[in-house]
Amino acid sequence: MPALLELHDVEARYGAVKALHGVSLVAEEKQIVAVLGANGAGKTTTLRAISNTVRRSGEVRFAGKSLARRSPESIVRMGIAHVPEGRGTFSELTVNENLRLGAYTRRGGIKDDLKRVRELFPWIERRAEQQAGTLSGGEQQMLAMARAIMARPRLLLLDEPSLGLAPLIVSEIFRIVRELNERDGTTVLVVEQNANIALEAADTAYVLEVGRVALSGPSADLREHEAVRRSYLGY
Repeated sequence: MPALLELHDVEARYGAVKALHGVSLVAEEKQIVAVLGANGAGKTTTLRAISNTVRRSGEVRFAGKSLARRSPESIVRMGIAHVPEGRGTFSELTVNENLRLGAYTRRGGIKDDLKRVRELFPWIERRAEQQAGTLSGGEQQMLAMARAIMARPRLLLLDEPSLGLAPLIVSEIFRIVRELNERDGTTVLVVEQNANIALEAADTAYVLEVGRVALSGPSADLREHEAVRRSYLGY
């Protein structure tokens, strides 16, 4: 059986600037995979290459099917949801309206999914009619995740979910990531600069340096790797 997600020799560029130089990675079904690296390493571009929102070459396959020449919307319909860096909620819409937008590719079962989202994020029920732009930063990040979950993805792409958030909120977000993975079987590919929490949650990890995979392997092994410890874990 093929892996759920496969990238082979993926290159990507912004105009004349090449951001990825032959990135290859694999995410097996029901895994959490972390992508680590410093600013400018190509982490965000890797997720954009999967969603086909950046000019790219090489092979990207999902559930055995090529994502070449597929539009971002068709990729969502295939079962990939992308939560970009910076949250990206619709600030003028209510919390509930944001959630319903997450299910725009689907028909039926939306009430059940709203119930599931409210179990994961209990505060949502109290804030359902509140404008998203008035939420705290942590709540907006959770709402962006909840909206993605409404699409019932097989693969959830998370770009820097901890960025600018307090440690308690970060811990809660990763608790929910683990619950989605363990209870619902959602495969998660998470880009993170907080290597400690990412490696603790993930099964497998990749370290990017200047658009290339520098290291990869089981997260437990990378936690003990000297270069990872010095550069990302601080000990």
